[in-house]
Amino acid sequence: MTRALVTGGCGFVGRHLCDRLLAEGFDVVCVDLMKPGTGARPPVSSQRLHRQFTLNEQDCRAFFECADEHFDYVFHLAALVGGRMTLENQTLLVAEDLAVDAALWRWAGECRPGTVVYFSSSAAYPVALQTEAKQTLLCEDMISFDRPLGVPDLSYGWTKLTGEYLMKLYVERYGGRAVAYRPFSGYGEDQDLAYPFPAICRRLLKERGAPEVSVWGSGHQCRDFIHISDCIDFIWETMDALPSGASLNLSTGKPTSFISLAELISRELGWAPHVRGTANRPEGVFFRCGDVTLQKSFGLTPKVGIEEGVRRCLKHHHRLEAACV
Repeated sequence: MTRALVTGGCGFVGRHLCDRLLAEGFDVVCVDLMKPGTGARPPVSSQRLHRQFTLNEQDCRAFFECADEHFDYVFHLAALVGGRMTLENQTLLVAEDLAVDAALWRWAGECRPGTVVYFSSSAAYPVALQTEAKQTLLCEDMISFDRPLGVPDLSYGWTKLTGEYLMKLYVERYGGRAVAYRPFSGYGEDQDLAYPFPAICRRLLKERGAPEVSVWGSGHQCRDFIHISDCIDFIWETMDALPSGASLNLSTGKPTSFISLAELISRELGWAPHVRGTANRPEGVFFRCGDVTLQKSFGLTPKVGIEEGVRRCLKHHHRLEAACV
């Protein structure tokens, strides 16, 4: 049976990935600290397929110190996570992810697993390409360690950029196989409310009927929202096809402003409030959207459009509200 290690496997992306691996017949070892307040919880299918699933509730750094077993795949998602407020206000805490990634690559260099799948981020792209004046579709080859690099997004972006550089060294100097993914604004029904998509859905459900609602920042900032199911499909379809050392966007190529997202959610709820920005809340970069040319070369096309994603998210939060009554 194919064995996979998933660090951070109880987080939002991690548990969806574990569910897919278990459904495909993998034997999954999940390492997750299960830190309170992060929304971490075991994959849905782990109880039904418990013989294929092992959960180690510990820091992955401690796991790497003593783990000497072989894994066919290692999916590294362990990181300090959170919304824009966390990234902007806890920048040095976020930088601890550097230590987490260093532990992964050091262990991989010693134990030589089959394939390391590193989860980077769209935050690694240069912020100079993501301004109101320069709204650029972000292409994978815009990050190259063979020429000067632009400044990424805060300490989180620097961490992910460094993780990709360590991957390059692992592939070139140690002969290991590794690939990286750069998710854009992934979302889904069970995502923690620290993230904008579910937070806006939940808030507009509560404020339904109000003449005016608000979103963070100017509201004109754009993101590339991609449903978690499409992210997992894209990973599954390409993790063996990508050349070792390559990185791939997880994106739709379609920018949506926060105001447009709120208007879409409101229409789905049957009303049309005025949507305004909130100047005292963080906005982040103005325009972040992925180029999908490389994805299309692998035949990848998102199945869940943003309208369907909104309907799914609202349905989920409707059920949560009903359960609380």
